[in-house]
Amino acid sequence: MGNLTALKVKNAKAGDKLADGDGLRLDVDKNGNASWVFRFKSPVTGKERFMGLGPMRDVGLAAAREAASAARALVRSNVDPIEHCTSERAKAKAAATGTLTFEAYTKQYIAGKEVGWKNEKHRQQWSNSLRDYAHPIIGQIAVPDVDTEAVLKVLRPIWNVKKETARRVRGRIEAILNAAKAEGLRTGENPALWRGHLDQVLARRRKSDVKHHPALPYEEMPQFWRSLAADTSEAARMLRWIVLTACRFNEAADLDRAAEVKGEVWTIPAIRMKAEREHKVPLSSLALAQLPFRPVSDVTLSNCIARHTNTTSTTHGMRSTFRDWAGDCTSFPREIAEMALAHAVDDETEAAYRRSTALVKRRELMEAWAAHCSAV
Repeated sequence: MGNLTALKVKNAKAGDKLADGDGLRLDVDKNGNASWVFRFKSPVTGKERFMGLGPMRDVGLAAAREAASAARALVRSNVDPIEHCTSERAKAKAAATGTLTFEAYTKQYIAGKEVGWKNEKHRQQWSNSLRDYAHPIIGQIAVPDVDTEAVLKVLRPIWNVKKETARRVRGRIEAILNAAKAEGLRTGENPALWRGHLDQVLARRRKSDVKHHPALPYEEMPQFWRSLAADTSEAARMLRWIVLTACRFNEAADLDRAAEVKGEVWTIPAIRMKAEREHKVPLSSLALAQLPFRPVSDVTLSNCIARHTNTTSTTHGMRSTFRDWAGDCTSFPREIAEMALAHAVDDETEAAYRRSTALVKRRELMEAWAAHCSAV
C-alpha cells in the first residue's frame, strides 16, 4: 500500500493502470479519463471482482485509500463490498419513498402467518433460510423493486450446491411477493415464479437428485396390513393413518384434528405442505377409524414397520407403495394419483381436475386403496 504519490497520479496518461497496492489502482482509459478501482476476491462467490471508487477528478488519492480500506474491512467480515453498496443504496431509496424493504416485509409476513403455524421448527426454517440466503442480497431492496435479476442473485450461488434449500428459498420468496402484490405493494408478474419463468434459466431438478426411499411392494401390503391392524400401539395407529392417506410424516405428526378434519375430508393448510399449497385428503371410513392417535417419531414408526414385515421399507416409502399400486392396478388417471400425493401436475390438467370432480375421483381412489390394504 502506498506505491502512488500525488505527482504520479497527476501525471497518469491514457492506458495507464497504476497500482497503489492491496487491490487499489488507478485506471486511465484511452480518452484520458482516470478512475479508481478496487480489486478483490468476493467472500460470497470466491470470484475476482472490481469495484469502482469514483473518478479521480472527484476522489483524491487519500479518499481512494480510505474507501479501499473500508472495502477491505468488509471483505474480512465476509461481506462483498459491491453487494453491500447495492444494498445500502436500495435501503436508502426505500426509506426515501416510505416503502417497506423486502426484509421488513418478510418479518411482517411471517408475524402474520406464524400464528397459524403449529410447528415451531417450520417457523424457524422460514426465518433462518431467508435470513441466511435472501436478506444479505435483497433484504434492503424495496418490495416493488425486487426483480428477476435480484432473485437470481439469491438463487444462483446455491442452486446446484444446496438444491433442496434453494428450492425452498425460491418458493418462500414467491409466497412473500405474492402476498405483497395482494396488499397492493407490487404489480406485475412474480419474479420468483418457477414455471414458465425461472425454469427457463435455472437447471431443473434431475431425477438422480431425488433420493428414493425403500418401499414395501404393494403385493405385500395386505399381509403387512393384517399384522399391523392387530397392533394396538400409537405408532401402529399413526402408521395406518399415513398408509391410508398417503401423506408425509410431518403432515401426520402435526395433525390438528379439530381444525383440519371436517367430516370425511382432511384439509392440510398450505403452510404445512411441501409445495406450500393447501391439500385436501378425502378420508375413507378405515382412515377415520384411526383417529385419534398420539404422534410418535419417525424412528418409532420405522421400528413399527420392522415389527410387521421383513421387507426393508420406510414410512415415506409407503407413498411409493400407494403410487405403484395406483399406476399398476387401477384405471384412475395419472393426474388423480399425483394429486392424491400433493404432487404438481401440468397447468391445463390441473385446472381441469381442480373442479369438484377431482375430490370425488380421489375419494374413489382412496376407498379402493383402503380396500386393497385390508383385503383378506
